[in-house]
Amino acid sequence: MTLYINPTRRTVRRRTINDIMRDYKEVYPRELTIPIDVAVNDESFTIKALLPGIQPEDVNIQIENDILTISGEIKPDREEGENYLLAERPSGKFHRVLTLPTPLDSSNVEAELKNGVLTLEIPKVEEAKPRTIKINQK
Repeated sequence: MTLYINPTRRTVRRRTINDIMRDYKEVYPRELTIPIDVAVNDESFTIKALLPGIQPEDVNIQIENDILTISGEIKPDREEGENYLLAERPSGKFHRVLTLPTPLDSSNVEAELKNGVLTLEIPKVEEAKPRTIKINQK
């Protein structure tokens, strides 16, 4: 059995796919994804994000009600004109949005960037903290 592929139709199909991908790249620019761990206790959330090689002034942290946004840019430090055999270190903009299950107290957040790990300690709003209710016996 012989399978014949018409080269004319294949060129049109390839051009169409390239057009679709070009439009996709313009509408949805490539952003890096940063890995995050979220731990919770009765009082607060502890969030750790992996940000190797980034400076504190390159990170933007915003909190609104129960939504945390971490964004910034990892700047490339490669030499222009160099011929790299392998270049795997990421660079570019990153943006991460987390919706947490309770409102957050944005006025008492502690942030630290040490050894490429961003650590956020975000307390819960007083109304969101669990309370123990004692029953009065009559």
